[in-house]
Amino acid sequence: MYEEWASRLSGAVVWTNTPSTQPVVHPVLPDGCMDLLWSEGELMVAGPDTRAYAPADPSAPWSGIRFFPGTAPALLGVPAHELRNRRVQLADLWPTREVRRWSDRIAAAPHAASALETLALERAEPPEAALRLLVSALAAGRPVAETADELGFSTRQLYRRSLVAFGYGPKTLARILRLQRALALARSGVPYAETAARSGYADQAHLSRDVREFTGMTLGELVRRPYGSGSSAREDCLSGVPGRV
Repeated sequence: MYEEWASRLSGAVVWTNTPSTQPVVHPVLPDGCMDLLWSEGELMVAGPDTRAYAPADPSAPWSGIRFFPGTAPALLGVPAHELRNRRVQLADLWPTREVRRWSDRIAAAPHAASALETLALERAEPPEAALRLLVSALAAGRPVAETADELGFSTRQLYRRSLVAFGYGPKTLARILRLQRALALARSGVPYAETAARSGYADQAHLSRDVREFTGMTLGELVRRPYGSGSSAREDCLSGVPGRV
C-alpha cells in the first residue's frame, strides 16, 4: 500500500510503500523529481529519469522523500546530470561515516520515513528562487525561451544551470512536465485529442510520440494501469506546482 503526505521540506513529499502479498511492478515515469530512498537498511538515491524505470524488486518495503524539481542536488552535493536515469547507493556519493550515521538514526527510529525527512531537513538548503520560478513557468506551459528572458538567463546559462539542477536541459524538462499535464488530463477522462490540445501538443499524434518516447507505452496503457500505488506514485511530485493541471 502506498501512502504519501506533504513534507516539512518546501515542496517535497514524504512517502511509504508497503507491498501487497502479490506485488505488481509499476514503472516509474519521468517527472522532473529526485528521491532519497530507504529500504531494508540501505539508503539510495533515485536520479532524474528520461525514460520509464521498472523497479527490480517490487516485494521490498520502501520509504522515501521526493524532492521538488531542482532542489535535491544541493542537498546531495552532486549535479543532477551525474545521476540521470540511475539508482545509486548514497554511500557512492557521501563519506561512509556520514551514511552510517544517517542509517543508524533511521534504523533506530519508530518511523523510517519521518526520520528520513528529519535528516533531509537538517541538511537542506533554501531552494533557489529562479529555479522554482522556472519549474512553475514550464509546468504551466510557458515557452522556454520566453521564460529564460524573464528570468534574465541566456540560453546557454539556462542550459548549464538546468543540467546541474534537473539532470537535463530546460527543453527536456518542459517536455516531461507537458507529459505529466497530459497524463493528468487523460486520467481524468478528457478525450485524447482534447488532452493533446490543452497540454500544448500540436495534435494527438504528437502526444502519442512523446508518450512512447518517454515511457515505452501508449497513452491508453498508461491510463488503464493502476495509478497512485507503488513506485508509480513518484509522478505526483509536481502536484503543488502552480499551473499544474
